[in-house]
Amino acid sequence: MWTTPIDWYNAPITMVLELYNTYGHKKEPFDKPAGATVGLYDCGPTVYDYAHIGNLRSYVFADILRRTLAFNGYTVHQVINVTDIGHLTSDADDGEDKMTKALKREGKPLTLEAMRDVAEFYFGKFKNDLRSLNILLPQEFPFASDHIQENIKLIETLTEKGFTYVTSDGIYFDTEKDLHYGKLGGLTPLDAEHSRIGINTEKHSVRDFALWKFNSELGYDAPFGKGFPGWHIECSAMSMKYLGESFDIHTGGIDHISVHHNNEIAQSECATGKPLAHFWMHNAFLNINGEKIAKSIGNTVYLRDLESHAISPLAYRLWLLMAHYRTLVNFSWEALSGTENALKRLYRLFINLGDNSGTPISKYVTAFTTAINNDLNTPETLPILWEMLADETTSKEDRRATALLFDTILGLGFDTLKNETLPTHIRTLIEARTQARTEKKWEESDRIREELLQAGYEVSDSNDETVVRKIS
Repeated sequence: MWTTPIDWYNAPITMVLELYNTYGHKKEPFDKPAGATVGLYDCGPTVYDYAHIGNLRSYVFADILRRTLAFNGYTVHQVINVTDIGHLTSDADDGEDKMTKALKREGKPLTLEAMRDVAEFYFGKFKNDLRSLNILLPQEFPFASDHIQENIKLIETLTEKGFTYVTSDGIYFDTEKDLHYGKLGGLTPLDAEHSRIGINTEKHSVRDFALWKFNSELGYDAPFGKGFPGWHIECSAMSMKYLGESFDIHTGGIDHISVHHNNEIAQSECATGKPLAHFWMHNAFLNINGEKIAKSIGNTVYLRDLESHAISPLAYRLWLLMAHYRTLVNFSWEALSGTENALKRLYRLFINLGDNSGTPISKYVTAFTTAINNDLNTPETLPILWEMLADETTSKEDRRATALLFDTILGLGFDTLKNETLPTHIRTLIEARTQARTEKKWEESDRIREELLQAGYEVSDSNDETVVRKIS
């Protein structure tokens, strides 16, 4: 055990931060010395379309993790990659590339320049979604297309060490040469065989995966032939460039465990001889009507869709925090509407505490820290928050300070709730948006909401009120 000082609390408390490590199938103490820098890599979006709310759950989880690490005294170096090339429609090595599909869908030419334009557009929308959810932006957002040379170098290293072979369509990693392939999540060789879709008769094993796909017309020049890096090699190259050959924590959705993350581990560790990450953490799926939310199924809900239901993005964040990140959740508009009302009540309770802060209340800080340090147990933190806000045996000033402390992790935007006069142009936009909503002109309402977001203001609605939150 080690002692973690909480800056906002006069007396230090002894608390162990424990996180569930997929690699070991158990919670383990995160025992890096307090004050150290933590390297955190989160698998990022493939920017061929808008991110849906299921995608965004991964980034809310990663944000809670980052905030909890900071709460425990660490400096966090966070990287979220941007996949703008080389990702097929599945984890297999065949099928149509997602970015190519986007170019065809939007009637753009099949060029690298057009591919980057599409990527930049959807990356901008993705960042707007992160801001709306009050997710802290990482220090790096590396684009895969900007790291071709790092991919080439890593492939050359693997080739020199005898882990690759060449087929007519690309360069492949030979999983039979890696005796530990599939170790993440306890993947057996049979599981790995079944994890591939499609059959390439030139592959030594269906488990083998592409490091580079040849393409003589559209692609990047490389010593071994023009083409694109495989999706898996991109993450290894970018994570190691920004965080080193071995770093602290790698996150993603549970769908990454069997293929993508096992492939990252195999190619990275065979190249360096070092563990790629010490902790592997994964969030569970979000379902709708019992099915995983996915574009391929057609049951997607986007963050902008909340607008027409008078639900704010932070209500969605709060709804996610009501369940543990490793728990499957089932989406419904009714549940989200109830959470919107709960968020409004929290805001009113906080605003009623006034503008002056006192000292965080020790018993609540201890209880909250115990819960969040138990593998990010946000469902246990929320009742503590509600109880503290309603505790009239303590001063309003101390309750306000405690709420602000808790919100450094929960990220519900308490620090932005200020009774201040809005600029005239912001008030005008809000009035125009209200009118558009009244007339059910949802596209116009969405457009104004995005303009407000760019100006640094988030608005959320219920039937009887609109809350304006300054975010920048």
